[in-house]
Amino acid sequence: MKKRINIQFLCIAFLAILVTVSSLAFIFYDILKKEVIKDLKTYARLLVDTKAHENIEETLYVSKESDLRVTLINNDGKVIYDNNADVGIMNNHGKRPEVLEAMENGTGYDVRKSDTMEKNTFYYALKVNDDIILRVAKESNSLISVYKTSVPFMILVVILLMFLCVILSHYLTKSIMKPIEQMANNIDDCSNISTYKELKPFLTTIQKQHEDIVKNAHMRQDFTANVSHELKTPLTSISGYSELIENGMATNEDVVRFAKEIHRNSNRLLTLINDIIRLSELDTIKKDISFDRINLKDVALSCVEMLEINANKNNVKICWEGMDAFVYANKDLIDELTYNLCDNAIRYNKENGTVIVKTVEEDDKCILSVSDTGIGISKEHQGRIFERFYRVDKSRSKLTGGTGLGLAIVKHIIAQHENVELELESEVGKGTNMKVIFRKEK
Repeated sequence: MKKRINIQFLCIAFLAILVTVSSLAFIFYDILKKEVIKDLKTYARLLVDTKAHENIEETLYVSKESDLRVTLINNDGKVIYDNNADVGIMNNHGKRPEVLEAMENGTGYDVRKSDTMEKNTFYYALKVNDDIILRVAKESNSLISVYKTSVPFMILVVILLMFLCVILSHYLTKSIMKPIEQMANNIDDCSNISTYKELKPFLTTIQKQHEDIVKNAHMRQDFTANVSHELKTPLTSISGYSELIENGMATNEDVVRFAKEIHRNSNRLLTLINDIIRLSELDTIKKDISFDRINLKDVALSCVEMLEINANKNNVKICWEGMDAFVYANKDLIDELTYNLCDNAIRYNKENGTVIVKTVEEDDKCILSVSDTGIGISKEHQGRIFERFYRVDKSRSKLTGGTGLGLAIVKHIIAQHENVELELESEVGKGTNMKVIFRKEK
C-alpha cells in the first residue's frame, strides 16, 4: 500500500510540474510578445513625433545600429523605403494585415512565424497621414525556440523538484500509514495511537467493528457451548432411562416413572430446539416487517387465558387489569413477547404467587407490564438476564423446564420495533416488574 501511495503522489507531482513549467513558458512568451509590441509602438511614435520619416535617409544610421527594420508604405501599398531591403524588388504591402489594420484604425500589428529560422517577426504599423504608413519590425525567438533554449534548465528544475517530491512523498506516506500500522499492531487498544483528527473517526469505527467481531465471536462460542450442554443433558437422561427399560432392568413402577422422565426431557428438548430456531429467525429477520394497529388489551387477555392452566399447575394466579391501549406493531411478535414475559413470571414465581398483566394508555405512550411476586432479580444479574442461556437460578430453571432463551427472544422482538423500549424493576424476594413501553410518534 505504501508503494502504491508513493507512486500516486509522484505521478501527481510530475504532472503538476509539467503543467506548471509548460504554462510558465506560455505566460513568459506572452509577456515577451507584449513587451516587443510595446517597444515597437514606442519607437514608431518617436519616429513620427520627431518627424524622422520626412527625411528618413538622414536618420538611416539609427536603424542600422539597432535590430529594428523600418519601412515606409504609401496609401496604395507601395514600399517607398526599407532600411533592410531593396524597395525596387519588394512586393506591394497593401494586403499585409498590419498595414490594412493601420489604414482602417490608425494602428495595427501582426506576428509572422518563420518555421525555418525558428523566429517570429513582430510588425507594428502606424498611420502617419492619409498618404504614408510607417511600419517598424523586429525579430524575436519563437515559442519553440524558447522551449528549446530552456529545455536544459527545465530538465534540471524537474529533476530537483522530483527529488524533493520523492522525499516529501515518502514522509507523507509514512505519516499517513503510521497510525494505521500502529492500529494493526495494537487493534485491541487504539487509545494511545496519536493521529491527525481526520483519521480519528476511521480509527474509532475500525476499533468498534473489531470489538463487535470479537464480542460476536465470543457469543457464538458461548452459544455453541451452551447449546451443546443444554441438548446433552436431556438427551443423556432419555438415553439412560430408555436403555434401562430396553435391558429389562426396570420394574413396572420404574417404567412408568422412567417414561414420565423421558416425556419431560423430550418436551424440554423440543422447547429448546424451538427457541433456538426462533432466535435464528429473529437474527435474520428483516426490518421491513408488517405493522398493524393492535390493542394490547386483546394481546394480554389472550395470553392470560392461554397460560391460566400452566399457572394453576404452579399454584400461581394470573390476571389482567387496565384499559385499551392501541399501538402499531407486529401482532405475532407482540403475542410472542407477552407470552415469554408471562411464562417467565409464572416459572420464577413463588407458590401461591400472583402475575398481573397490565395495559395502560397515556398521552404519549402505551405500556404493557408484567409484574410478579416471585424470587426477584439481584442488581448484579439484571444487566445479563437478556443474554442467551443466562440464568439467575440454574437449579430452578432446570426444575421448571426453562431454556434460558425466553428473555433473549424478548430482546430481539423489541429490537424489531422502533420507539419501543423495555424497563426492568426488580428486588430480590419481592418480585419483578417488566414494562414494555410503546412511545407514540410526535
